[in-house]
Amino acid sequence: MTPAARKKLKSRLLVVVLFLLGIGTATALTLTALQENLSYFRTTSDIASGQYPEREKNRAFRLGGMVEQGSVKREGATLVFKVTDFHNSLEIRFNGIPPDLFREGQGIVAEGKMSRDGQSFLATRLLAKHDENYMPPELAKTLPPQNKH
Repeated sequence: MTPAARKKLKSRLLVVVLFLLGIGTATALTLTALQENLSYFRTTSDIASGQYPEREKNRAFRLGGMVEQGSVKREGATLVFKVTDFHNSLEIRFNGIPPDLFREGQGIVAEGKMSRDGQSFLATRLLAKHDENYMPPELAKTLPPQNKH
């Protein structure tokens, strides 16, 4: 092999290695960003039984259920209420203005984190159902047949 052919082979090999390194870096960055933005869905029974990964305990996730009758109250600027999946209940604390369709007996999905003591859910966002027939599919699967809409 001539020196010119070796030099050409080395430069092509360098280009291929740099290309693969760039693709690998881009893939790693994309997967890291997607993992950080994943929002897992849990029910109150999942929380009560501890069936959510340890790494999620300090991570934001979605909690779905029905707003318990008679549980909605205000503590200053904080809206406090309980969400149930008809098996377990959990207190939700939310600072902000709830959606217009938020009310007792209606389905909601709350985004946020568990409190440090693990006794309540600190919501940063509330999503209320938009009509009488809507229910998050994840929640509908967990409810007893008579409570599904």
